[in-house]
Amino acid sequence: MSERPAGWRPGRRQSDAARTAVFEVLIDVETNGAYANIALPKAIRAARLNKQDAAFATNLCYGTLRLQGRWDAILAHCMDREPEPAVKVLARMGVHQLFALRTPPHAAINETVMLARHHVGTGASGFVNAVLRRAGERTLKEWQDQLKADHGKVSSVGFLADWFSHPRWIVRALSDALAAHGRPKRDLISVLKADNEPAGVALVARDISINALRSDIGRGHMSSQPGHLVDSALILEGGDPGRVFAVRDGIAGVQDEGSQLVTRTFAAAPVDGEDAAWLDMCAGPGGKTATLVALNPSVTVFANELHEHRLDLVAENVAPWANRVQLRLGDGTDIGTEQPGQFDRVLIDAPCTGIGALRRRPEARWAKEAGDALDLVRLQLSLLESGWEAVRPGGVVGYSTCSPYLPETTGVVETFLAGRDDVEVLDTRELASAQAKFPIVGEGPYLQLWPDLHASDAMFLALLRKRAH
Repeated sequence: MSERPAGWRPGRRQSDAARTAVFEVLIDVETNGAYANIALPKAIRAARLNKQDAAFATNLCYGTLRLQGRWDAILAHCMDREPEPAVKVLARMGVHQLFALRTPPHAAINETVMLARHHVGTGASGFVNAVLRRAGERTLKEWQDQLKADHGKVSSVGFLADWFSHPRWIVRALSDALAAHGRPKRDLISVLKADNEPAGVALVARDISINALRSDIGRGHMSSQPGHLVDSALILEGGDPGRVFAVRDGIAGVQDEGSQLVTRTFAAAPVDGEDAAWLDMCAGPGGKTATLVALNPSVTVFANELHEHRLDLVAENVAPWANRVQLRLGDGTDIGTEQPGQFDRVLIDAPCTGIGALRRRPEARWAKEAGDALDLVRLQLSLLESGWEAVRPGGVVGYSTCSPYLPETTGVVETFLAGRDDVEVLDTRELASAQAKFPIVGEGPYLQLWPDLHASDAMFLALLRKRAH
């Protein structure tokens, strides 16, 4: 017989299955750095939740992670000590139900207390009960006023970080990036709000028409809406994209609209001379590679990836075009030396902090530090320099990140450009506007997307053409 937690008593009813699954996932995220988008579906399947309970578990799990900073700021007023991780997770789940899901207070508190009793012990359950009752004595608006008072003014980084649940360094990073790309300071709140909205599931039509993909979705008893940003996208309205036959066959795929636009813009950039050999330097998991090879039937795409398991994913994604994709396992920073001037186009979708994709990876904001970018910037610059050596004169290099953080976007590009006379900076925004459903506005020659304006990840792209010597 398995050992019961301290304080367990026979005869008490079991905890709600959906909440139990969420608790186990959030503990895994909190203590082991698990990815919620991987752990939660497994937990839902293991618990055999029906559709309604699975939807509740999804909202509770991702919502608690998104607003974790807000809940921690509120709970700090309700606790007289720092609790252990399991108790902290339970308290966050409870206040999220009280204030965001509008669960009746008795249900939110009692179910959370039951979880604490079964999984931590009776002492923890009493503590959780007292904390949640204290939190529930005020309305959410009253707690907002309290947090404003804590920080002195509404516009302070501290209040914005607490209320919109972002680490302070990310709030500052977003503010700086908005200013650099010509957006007013007041738009910061709009971006923070957008980061806390769940991202839709965007499908890309690759080797299939958009109308045929829409019909295919309908045959799977699901519905879709046209994409917001690009005409190659459909937004799935609920359901599993794996049930779409075109996705199973690989002629369509799941790809954020911002990523689709970056890929299409790179493929449309003007090159001088031949245009047959394209390099995707950081190809894993292969979404951009598959879209690239589908866009132009006359090219061969060379897909490089450092990690073997990610290269396997690339192979799966490009299976319909396997005869036109050459896979390479290796370090992208070596390609410029090993294959100088061999490619007409080089796309560098560089490893980055990923703070432009917080809508779909809500826990990522708590796993990153500002200092993480320092090592990344060195790698990003090395990849860009390698890509530049690998492209031939007249060819184009695209440097992209899923982040608006200036040190790893314009900072890397401007450092690379310093002292060079062999680079022509293309007007990436103008080229992107020709591929998008509407003009992309901003300042400067680079493309910077935003979740609030473009319903996409905050992708960055710079296009650089190599002048002939």
